[in-house]
Amino acid sequence: MAELNYAKDGRLLFTKEMKEEYTILLPMMLPIHFTLMANSLKLEGYRVELLTTTHRSIVDEGVKNVHNDTCYPALLVIGQFIDALKSGKYDPDKTALLITQTGGGCRASNYIHLLRKALVHSGYDKVPVISLNLSGLEKNPGFSLNLRVAKRLIYSLLYGDLIMLLANQCRPYEVDAGATDKLVQTWINRLTEEYKQSANLRYKHVRANMEKIAVEFAALPLRSEKKIRVGVVGEIYVKYAPLGNNNLERFLQDEGVETVVPGLLDFVIFKVDNRLEDCRIYGGNPIKRVAMKIFEDICAKKQRDLINVVAKHPGFRTPATFAHIKELVKGYLGYGNKMGEGWLLTGEMLELVTSGTENVVCTQPFGCLPNHIVGKGMIRKIKQNNPQANIVAIDYDPSATRVNQENRIKLMLANARLSAEKAHPRTSSQNVPVHKTVPVH
Repeated sequence: MAELNYAKDGRLLFTKEMKEEYTILLPMMLPIHFTLMANSLKLEGYRVELLTTTHRSIVDEGVKNVHNDTCYPALLVIGQFIDALKSGKYDPDKTALLITQTGGGCRASNYIHLLRKALVHSGYDKVPVISLNLSGLEKNPGFSLNLRVAKRLIYSLLYGDLIMLLANQCRPYEVDAGATDKLVQTWINRLTEEYKQSANLRYKHVRANMEKIAVEFAALPLRSEKKIRVGVVGEIYVKYAPLGNNNLERFLQDEGVETVVPGLLDFVIFKVDNRLEDCRIYGGNPIKRVAMKIFEDICAKKQRDLINVVAKHPGFRTPATFAHIKELVKGYLGYGNKMGEGWLLTGEMLELVTSGTENVVCTQPFGCLPNHIVGKGMIRKIKQNNPQANIVAIDYDPSATRVNQENRIKLMLANARLSAEKAHPRTSSQNVPVHKTVPVH
């Protein structure tokens, strides 16, 4: 068994010896993105396992181990970790936990400290917690991100956004049930295998892969029917994580609609752009400003490449650029509004309702006041300026029932179907079928 070592601040370190023996648990947020990221870490010799559990006992563990005024995402992540350790599946003496640490104004910066407190409270004080951060907040001798790993993680984000975008546009219309998810898994396996060779981490190769991904998704046989589109926005964890939103995307799919989920790259660019706005508003180190501008331009260039790849296939809708979303927010919020998802959340709603996805579910977790302001707080003004907008804010907290959440979404969908019927009335005497089997790609 690896020897336990502690940092000067008293936290338990993840050592080089632990890397050989310990299983590292990682909470799931975005299934495609995080699977690729976990596989990237496995290639470096880490024993990483994604937690995909969604049962009620996770919430119960969170309620028992986290103060009741802490935000719902923190409660879920910590509850999921504690539930996993109590499940008997993992040896607590050879298990570590990995969690992101942003370093910003959000409570996400403090999740890691809340988690350690919860571990002590539950009798797991010998379980090390690893901080995954780019701010140098915490370091561990047994865990590091070299350039090779960093490239894999960044490209996992880019690949993940592209595959998620295309899969969401194919899944509701597929002729062969399960074909979309099968292709998603094929590409996850293929990309993981390619990550083993450094030559495949050159951006020229990544760009070529993006072209191939789009071609293969465009080749899937799809029905030409037109379904109601529903956008999903909100706090980043509850927006994406099936555990956080009670499998919202699956519910919407079962309701017969097409989901539109903004990519993670917008959030990454948003975080970089915030640094530039800080310099503009408050002043700051000019070297830092130049560095941030270069990094933002690189990310924006990759986003444009993704958009251009998708645009080659007319059957797919392309996402908006970050610059366009930022422009839409003018007149609604100032760019200094950056806590939580900040003005980006308002911008995502505006981009959806002005580009044909007029129906939106805004996921609002308990304890995240900034996102209630830029989410629920901006809906009225958005509707005033965009009468076609059909937006519903759904609260997620330990006491909220799935039935109540889904009933409110069903009411929004009923309004969406009524609007669609008024806009495109069917000729009842001809009994026009809803489903067609004519491929669109």
